[in-house]
Amino acid sequence: MRVMMSAPVCLIESDQSGKFNLRKEGKDILDGINEPVVVVSVVGLYRTGKSYLMNRLAGQQSGFALGNTIESKTKGIWMWCVPHPSKAGQTLVLLDTEGLGDVDKGDSKNDGWIFCLAVLLSSTLVYNSRGTIDNDAVQKLHYVTNLAEQIKIKSLSSPSEEDDVAGEDDYKFVCFFPSFVWSVRDFTLELEVAGKQVTEDEYLDFALNLKHGKSRIVSDYNLPRECIRSYFPSRKCFVFQSPASPENMKRLESLKEQDLEPAFLEATRRFCEYIFAESAVKTLKEGHKVTGKMFGNLARIYVDTINSGNVACLDNAVVALANLENQAAVEEAIKVYKNGMEEVKKKFPVNVTDVTQKHQSVSSLATSEFIKRSFKDDNEEYLKKLEENIGQYYVNLLDENEMASDKKCKELLKDLFFEMSERLKNGEYSRCGGYAAYCRDRDANIEKYHSEPNKGIRAEAVLNEFIKGKVAEANTILHTDEKLTKKEKEVQEEREKKTLLEQKCKEEEEKRIEGELLLEAEKKRQEEIKIQMEEKFGKEIKQQQEEIERAVCSKLKEHEELLKKGFNEKADLLGQEIKKLQEEKESIGEVVGKFVGNVVDIVPNLLTGKGFQWR
Repeated sequence: MRVMMSAPVCLIESDQSGKFNLRKEGKDILDGINEPVVVVSVVGLYRTGKSYLMNRLAGQQSGFALGNTIESKTKGIWMWCVPHPSKAGQTLVLLDTEGLGDVDKGDSKNDGWIFCLAVLLSSTLVYNSRGTIDNDAVQKLHYVTNLAEQIKIKSLSSPSEEDDVAGEDDYKFVCFFPSFVWSVRDFTLELEVAGKQVTEDEYLDFALNLKHGKSRIVSDYNLPRECIRSYFPSRKCFVFQSPASPENMKRLESLKEQDLEPAFLEATRRFCEYIFAESAVKTLKEGHKVTGKMFGNLARIYVDTINSGNVACLDNAVVALANLENQAAVEEAIKVYKNGMEEVKKKFPVNVTDVTQKHQSVSSLATSEFIKRSFKDDNEEYLKKLEENIGQYYVNLLDENEMASDKKCKELLKDLFFEMSERLKNGEYSRCGGYAAYCRDRDANIEKYHSEPNKGIRAEAVLNEFIKGKVAEANTILHTDEKLTKKEKEVQEEREKKTLLEQKCKEEEEKRIEGELLLEAEKKRQEEIKIQMEEKFGKEIKQQQEEIERAVCSKLKEHEELLKKGFNEKADLLGQEIKKLQEEKESIGEVVGKFVGNVVDIVPNLLTGKGFQWR
């Protein structure tokens, strides 16, 4: 779906009691987006021009409220969804957050959670500030130092466990956190360090340099810098000159491009191009791509967690979202299967080959749809649920097909034998030579029955029941026929018994062929599902390994810088983190077999209700 929003809407509202509320209007918009989303959030102190940048990313001059006074205009988190301008099949989700440090609000705890939500929800986080990146500007980004307390990676089995694992997995934040962009507004200095011209990125790196020493002052100075360097996989910086004169700044929203400073427009253009080109699709822990609908559910999970007073846990969020998505995937796949089987259902009765071939192709399509949407179904719980539902529906269809065949065959025999029934009533077979006439008419009708097409899978069984039901009638006519001798009657009795036995064999052969075709089809399905699951898990393992590889590359770069600047002790600690990540990457590849091994046990039981056994 290509979403069309003419203006932003509030996604997450913060009320006066400190609670966050996910707004229905925003959630409904996200529910209608089935495309992957690229999520760009902007955070920063209030009245620093955050909203203007977001409007430009949306391709608009206005939209997010800019305001022209000292009062913060954005409350909570506002959202604007637009088609991605350069990546087909993706939606750009822009999140403009409530300004941090709003004097009117005066709630640092609320600010901390706003920053935390922006980190959790984004694929790119833009931090907006004014002036220069000096120590004061870095210290104002103190929210980043609290992330380790507000966000956990692993799920805790008990509250007492929290202290035991505190900080244990902080080094993995780089695997899951968004890219970091520092936007410096109203920049008036020259980009020089020690008299040498530098790039914007070099300027940021210089501002994030660590100090040597172990004093409390040095530790406080280094902490936010270490967090930024350690938590975010990439860093980028843009500096913007003032867009217009102080008088015109009050009406920035209504200014035309020709009224803005060329240098500011150029910086804005570069900023937008970078965001469009480099911002990735929002992914969950373990690399699962997030759609708009998933993003809305993810926002609800985090909002509910924060409101409950619990620590936001990435593992818990992924599991909760996976349960929602997997259940929806099951329902969607069942719908695909049922709709696909309607075509053959309308033709009932049909032979078993028609049913099995259709079942095989449609169920494969349904499973593909499930696999496409599902994730983290580690124990195949939802795949089993899907297969059980498909199996039950399939068995019911087989029963319906049998009943349709049964009904058609009985009606056909009734029509074919109608004239014989009338003759029997009129006594035409109760005369001398009547048995021969009876057999001639009966055999002719059976021949007509056999030549009739599309009788379905109960053709021989119904005929067998019918012939058995006529035994007494045939024997009566045989024994009252005076034309036949006793010996001839005995011969005919044997002939009747032989006919019944042959028909019984035909019925059993019909059932045998039906059973073999059904079981063969199920075996093929089992192999197809196994192949699909192997491909899916292989892809997921690759995603996880790539996720860790990106983190390793980021930390290796940091490791090199620390060594270059003499921070050997910090470099050693970072080296241990890199080693842990590399070991984890290697171990991930060993788990594919565990997931796929259970697939074999899912399908074989689908037809036990029909009395079939696997050979």
